[in-house]
Amino acid sequence: MKILDKINAPVSKVKPYQPGRPIEDVARDFGLYPEDIVKLASNESVLGVSPKAQKALIDCIANLHRYPDAGAWELRDKLSQKMGMDTDQFIFGAGSNEILVFLAQVFLAPGKSVVASAHAFVIYKILSAMMGADFIEVPVKDGLEHDLEAMAKAIRPETALVFVCNPNNPTGTLISQEEIERFMDQVPDDILVVFDEAYAEICLGEMPDTLSFVKQGKTCIVLRTFSKAYGLAGVRIGYGMASAELISELNKPRQPFNANLAAQNMALAALDDDEFLQDSIAVYKLAKQYYEDLCDELNLEYIPSYANFILIKTGNGGDVTNKLMSLGVIVRPMQPYLLDEWIRVSFGTAEENEAFGVAIKKLRQENNV
Repeated sequence: MKILDKINAPVSKVKPYQPGRPIEDVARDFGLYPEDIVKLASNESVLGVSPKAQKALIDCIANLHRYPDAGAWELRDKLSQKMGMDTDQFIFGAGSNEILVFLAQVFLAPGKSVVASAHAFVIYKILSAMMGADFIEVPVKDGLEHDLEAMAKAIRPETALVFVCNPNNPTGTLISQEEIERFMDQVPDDILVVFDEAYAEICLGEMPDTLSFVKQGKTCIVLRTFSKAYGLAGVRIGYGMASAELISELNKPRQPFNANLAAQNMALAALDDDEFLQDSIAVYKLAKQYYEDLCDELNLEYIPSYANFILIKTGNGGDVTNKLMSLGVIVRPMQPYLLDEWIRVSFGTAEENEAFGVAIKKLRQENNV
């Protein structure tokens, strides 16, 4: 098609994001029954959807013919009270991922640059490429941890954004409050620091208080999502918190009604479901111990995780992923993150985790791991 010759040059070079494979696809490819497959690939909620959010969905079904509140006022008001911030300091998106898109649209262009850690969320690299901006990828420290000192030094005069994913996806590593404070002291005021905190509510360590930097007037934005902690990945709802001035600019590329009615209502209810949150964290703590013990037993290297997944070194990650899928267990290969020898395994229920254990032990016995 001749029209393809007119694709914007930066876009033509982008490799699309590779999500975790759906159960139905794996079932078709490997001749398995969907009910016999365990999906541990996408860091989804271990306990499903918040019960309070489920009820909210049922309650709003009769109004789904109406457009949602374009400003998400009720959700904005509730979060402002919960976070101790003004209502005009919030922006909502179809997951926090859409807010990353807004940031790219507002701040990135040819001649601009982005700083991020190696082995961080691959969307940062994709968005930079889409906008024609340079992507400055900073090597990690031992243990695949962000090197904030090196990231601060990597900032150039033309740098617009610095992404700090914490806990980091896909490594699961966590940066401390002290490290972040030192980092923020080094970052110039004309650089926007993006704290991407998709796993904040279920963090298995001491989560840093990055909102304090927003409240101090620092040049930063904090992103959160309802996908992980509350099980709303399927309806897509996330939010960002920053100065009112910054939020006003980010709202310019935001499309009308981007946060749908069901998502707004479910998120509003989920904020009250602390029992669901605590139950999820308890399951993740048990899962973390299970996987660490399993890796120790099999002499497999892993990265201690503070999120709801674990990174395991298995050799050829793509090959091992395919072999595990043939046994009915879906995990995530790490080639897109330049970690070819690793797989990422999401924490599941006890039964799902044990299914992974059985499968990986079988591959171990066959010398495939």
